[in-house]
Amino acid sequence: MLNTGLRTGEILGLLNSDIDLDKKVMHLQRGVKEVSRRDGTEFTSGREVKVGKLKSASSKRDVPLNQAAVDAILDLRAERYFGEDTPLIPDENGGYTRPVNFRRRYYRILEAAGIEQKGLHSIRHTFATSLVNGIRQPDGTISVLSPRQVADLLGHSTSEITEMYYVKKDTSRLSGITNGFEL
Repeated sequence: MLNTGLRTGEILGLLNSDIDLDKKVMHLQRGVKEVSRRDGTEFTSGREVKVGKLKSASSKRDVPLNQAAVDAILDLRAERYFGEDTPLIPDENGGYTRPVNFRRRYYRILEAAGIEQKGLHSIRHTFATSLVNGIRQPDGTISVLSPRQVADLLGHSTSEITEMYYVKKDTSRLSGITNGFEL
């Protein structure tokens, strides 16, 4: 999630067949969410996984994979793989993982690592902020994407959504930037 910016429901809806490791791309086509159980118009106790459409029309997209994402996918498949037409992150029976179980696992990992508990969606925010503010490369240069490019990666219809809700501006890089520009 950190290297793709996917929503929880998007990553849980991914089938192994949606991922092309040769071309380093994943095709988002469905999402997973939990809903209250129903019998017709009557609610019954409990919740169930529902697989369906993505959040919006712009959410259906192709997401490029960097090497860290490819390695994570290979690790997930080595841990538990039930076939091409099964979820990338399956439950113990090869079905779709319930979002609540995915969150619990994530929180246990954070706790074991001694990391402050933050919601899964914060990973998406970190992805967006890092790409817009820039990521230092091994050669010392900083690679930056435009808000529009990041919006496309996140599946946002406009870059304004990305800028308003996802990106924390890093003003530390502005220190001294106006030196030599006395008016």
